[in-house]
Amino acid sequence: METQINAFNYTHLLKEVKARVALAQKKAIYAANEEMLSMYWDIGKLLYESQKLIGWGNNALEQLSKDLKNDYPKVKGFSVRNCQVMIQFYNEYNQQLTNTQRAVAHLQKAAITLPIKQLSWSHNVALMQRVKDLKARYWYMIQCLKNGWTRDFLIEAINQDYYNSYGALANNFDTTLPEIQAKQVKETLKDPYIFDMLTFTEEYDERDVEIGLIKHIEKFLIQMGAGFAFMGRQYHIEVSEKDFYIDILMYNAFMHRYLVVELKKGEFQPEYIGKLNFYCSAVDDILCREGDSQTIGLLLCQNKDRIMAEYALRDVHKPIGISDYELGRILPKNIKSGLPSIEELESKLSQELQNDEDTV
Repeated sequence: METQINAFNYTHLLKEVKARVALAQKKAIYAANEEMLSMYWDIGKLLYESQKLIGWGNNALEQLSKDLKNDYPKVKGFSVRNCQVMIQFYNEYNQQLTNTQRAVAHLQKAAITLPIKQLSWSHNVALMQRVKDLKARYWYMIQCLKNGWTRDFLIEAINQDYYNSYGALANNFDTTLPEIQAKQVKETLKDPYIFDMLTFTEEYDERDVEIGLIKHIEKFLIQMGAGFAFMGRQYHIEVSEKDFYIDILMYNAFMHRYLVVELKKGEFQPEYIGKLNFYCSAVDDILCREGDSQTIGLLLCQNKDRIMAEYALRDVHKPIGISDYELGRILPKNIKSGLPSIEELESKLSQELQNDEDTV
């Protein structure tokens, strides 16, 4: 005897079937988009190499565009302008990625570094023509994928310089903190930090930077922002009867959370994150009291590859940010010696004021 399906079960079944259809549609769209981008890449490569070899001009491109439209009347995208953008598409990424020691011969390899194939052609064109810095372009690509930005919203975000306003700080706060807290932390931390009160005439290391910041603690706290209190340098914690020392430990009274700061000279290295993650866990367990929010980590290095930083943070469960820091620059002796002293400037200013009074 056939069992009747009740309304609840049927609704659930229909929902599951529709979800599977939607998934298939999305996969089909992604596959079609990927194939179209691969085609544009290959055509761009053919046109670029042919143009370089033969040296043809716009007339040949116009004829090619006309012939392609005649042969494929239902296929859009073969205008002269779009063909020119295909050439730019190939040349841009082939050249850019080669210059950053990521030589590529095909879009398949380029997409390993940048999520090119996951975005529409119109998104890629907007990014390619409006964002020249690869780190910024990568950030905008990720935001488009994570937040579903339309092309128009992307262009507006680029015009409003979202990258420098919100994206310079490499971090995992969106995935490790509640939305409101993540926003607050990102608004509090910076990138870069300018420690222009520190200058070094000779070779120095991280410890020298730490000591210098503590000597200029007032300026350091101002640079860090509102609400921060200094808790200690080389702050001692003990884990499993072993001693560890945090470069700089701070506490933010507004956010009610500790900030573990690790200083590194030179470029960012992925292995730095493991140590910082460990310190954040230890501070959470040893120092945090009732009412304290989760500890956050801040790695300060002199230069970071944003793409490498994003990969290093991807599966880390503690909230961590990575910022650059800049030190003050020392003037070369030959320039410094030619500059007037404070006394000379004051004397010159007094003389000019006197001359102004005499002419009135």
